[in-house]
Amino acid sequence: MIRRTVFMLAGAGLLLAATAVSAQERTYTAAQHDYRVVPVADGLVQPWSMAWLPNGDMLVTEKPGRLRIVRDGNLLPEPVSGVPEVFYQGQGGLFEVLPHPDFATNQTIYLSFAKPVGDNSTTAIIRARLENGNLSDVTEIFAADASGRSHYGGKLVFDADGYLFLSLGDRQAPSTGDLAAHPAQDLSNHAGVIVRLNEDGTVPNDNPFVGQDGALPEIWSYGHRSPQGMAIHPQTGDLWMTEHGPQGGDELNLVKPGANYGWPVVGYGVNYGTSSPIHERQTMTGMESPTRFWVPSIAASGLVIYSGDKFPQWQGDIFVGGLAGQLISRLEMSEDFRSVVREEELLYGMGRIRDIREGPDGYIYAAMEDRQGAPTAIVRMEPL
Repeated sequence: MIRRTVFMLAGAGLLLAATAVSAQERTYTAAQHDYRVVPVADGLVQPWSMAWLPNGDMLVTEKPGRLRIVRDGNLLPEPVSGVPEVFYQGQGGLFEVLPHPDFATNQTIYLSFAKPVGDNSTTAIIRARLENGNLSDVTEIFAADASGRSHYGGKLVFDADGYLFLSLGDRQAPSTGDLAAHPAQDLSNHAGVIVRLNEDGTVPNDNPFVGQDGALPEIWSYGHRSPQGMAIHPQTGDLWMTEHGPQGGDELNLVKPGANYGWPVVGYGVNYGTSSPIHERQTMTGMESPTRFWVPSIAASGLVIYSGDKFPQWQGDIFVGGLAGQLISRLEMSEDFRSVVREEELLYGMGRIRDIREGPDGYIYAAMEDRQGAPTAIVRMEPL
């Protein structure tokens, strides 16, 4: 049995108590719920995103550009056909798969991916019908006005009103010189923003920058660096997201319409290697501060907010994956679900966690990533 628990007050440091971890053990002790880790599917190459269809099939994206189906615990040998060409270089590839809320009647899914644009790429979304292992009626509904080979974002989520949100990174634009002129602070492009769209890719009339000169109307929030996780809180309807900081300064943010999250003007990280300063300061009036930040970074990845019945004491908690941290961070929330009161490390020592999801069965699923492209697995957390 493995135990490692972290207690935290919001904004305070971490106190860590740990016992030796055996690589062979797959049963863990945790606050409120002990759990086991059960293999679900292996043989996947760089799995990036998971989603479920009404018939129980699990859809999994592989970063090199394949959409796979796991059926009854078995990875089907043939990928789904009709997936568009992706730019599979650097951080580029196939990202999120998201079924339409009414998939049972319209068979529609959405994919985000790095779209080739000449020798470069941008983040795009396609909408298509999925039937019998094939995509048809493939339509591009959005392509970002921001290019590069890294910090793509690519997370997708629908809210309860049917609006589609997409995260977009800053494309690793240099954080030097005039910080206020950085692309993530410039509303005339899609670098470092969250966008909000109608399901067909058109712009909702009530987006915060609609009608503002010099601002793209799709933008919902801005000043982000590299958003890697995004979810709607089931109790409040709030949009939450995680983003990579530089060396230090990963963030959990409550996303508000029209808000500026400060990158690179404010933050808690430093430049890689040299540890030289980046930001003007850590906080500033008119720029949102994170609800939680990590120094050193865990390389925050997937994000899920638990609402199932298998772990009842964890309902409403936020779960954040860690790539470099090789863990899941469970963030216990306050009564109003707006602040973090305690943090606990789960699923540590098994590998890089790329995505976390709550399955339709109420269990918690994690996709493990190998950055070298070796076959990796999806696992499931079950209560003891």
